[in-house]
Amino acid sequence: MLLGAAPLCIALPGLVPMLGGSAHAGVTLEERKLPMKFSWVACQPNCRGWVSAVGIVTSDSPKDFEDFAREHKLDGATVVLDSSGGSVNDSIALGRHFRSLGMLTTVGVSVQNRTAQGDRASVMGEAYCESMCVFLLLSGKTRYVPEAAHVRVHQIWMGDRAGDAKAGTYSADDLTIVERDIGRLAKYTFDMGGAGDLLSLSLNVPPWEDLHELSREELRLTNLVTTDMIAEPGSPNAVVVELTPKPVQDRFVSSAVATETNPQPAESTKTAEAMGPTSGVRAAATPPGQE
Repeated sequence: MLLGAAPLCIALPGLVPMLGGSAHAGVTLEERKLPMKFSWVACQPNCRGWVSAVGIVTSDSPKDFEDFAREHKLDGATVVLDSSGGSVNDSIALGRHFRSLGMLTTVGVSVQNRTAQGDRASVMGEAYCESMCVFLLLSGKTRYVPEAAHVRVHQIWMGDRAGDAKAGTYSADDLTIVERDIGRLAKYTFDMGGAGDLLSLSLNVPPWEDLHELSREELRLTNLVTTDMIAEPGSPNAVVVELTPKPVQDRFVSSAVATETNPQPAESTKTAEAMGPTSGVRAAATPPGQE
């Protein structure tokens, strides 16, 4: 689907919930560098609304989502992702929570449009889902990726050495942690219905190379996309979301995360994390068994 100015509706066959996008109008690149935030986007009058998930997955993200889920009825709701990735194990935990609620997933950024009938939320398909965000996308019971979206993959790495991976030194414990997390990621991928091709494509890209952007063929090959259907507005099973274009922005995956008390933009790198469950930058990942 080539996104133009006209509204389009994403059809999710057999599913009543509506598809949507991010929660803040004009989400900035700076916000995407901060820890992930969850928001509910109201969609009136013809759709249910959706969950926005914008930012980097940190050790706090699973608990933040649990708190958010207690305040909203999220069974079968849609999560719209705009993220540079983050912590491997925390992304796995978050993705399993999405799946337990039977949620749908897509990639996008929401905006508030002023119309004659008042402000109306809509989704722009020109958004980014990179690194561990791709595995959050995989957690959706139904998964849709607009053609304007960018889905990018690469290897996981020790988060504190991702900025200059070749110059870093690595102990046997470090290698054990990375291999352990690869094993967890593999199990998660198959549990979510993903294909081994997703792991192969991801683990073939070292952190000192550019992220690999998945083609439409690769999105289908990896089982990241389960529907490409577009329905006319008003169709009974249509997800009512207006998709509009926006300027392309370069994106990088972040290896640092902000603390709870003093959130700061994370350091920009091109790798995912293999970090322990703390909300600050760690000199080393948490040893096995201490999660």
